[in-house]
Amino acid sequence: MIIMSVDLGKARTGIAVCDKTEFLASPYTVIFEKSPKKLPEKVALAAKECKAELIVVGLPKNMDGSEGESARAARDFARKISELTGLEAVMQDERGTTVTAHNFLNTTNTRGKKRKDIVDEVAATIILQDYLDSRKSR
Repeated sequence: MIIMSVDLGKARTGIAVCDKTEFLASPYTVIFEKSPKKLPEKVALAAKECKAELIVVGLPKNMDGSEGESARAARDFARKISELTGLEAVMQDERGTTVTAHNFLNTTNTRGKKRKDIVDEVAATIILQDYLDSRKSR
């Protein structure tokens, strides 16, 4: 099944996908959009372009596991995406993914504007890989 993941951001939203074998998550794109009305439409278009069959949305929980305003916004976004695409949207805990993405970018010496432009895409890839790994272990 082709699965797409979303790492929501206020200005940049990272997108990653996996192929039908569900073996490996890969970066797909970054959507540069600040409008909360336009973003779901752009993400739905990306889902259509990559022929996604399931969408995974990063759930920004607090470090203690509780959910705050960002988590509620992510759940609302997932509902909108599901309505727009007709696809199931599932939530995946994203605690620590941005830090991990920055660590990956440190090892590849990616700096400056390039780093800022792709960190969300890398975080989306980590979210999706975590989801794929948890799916395999079930």
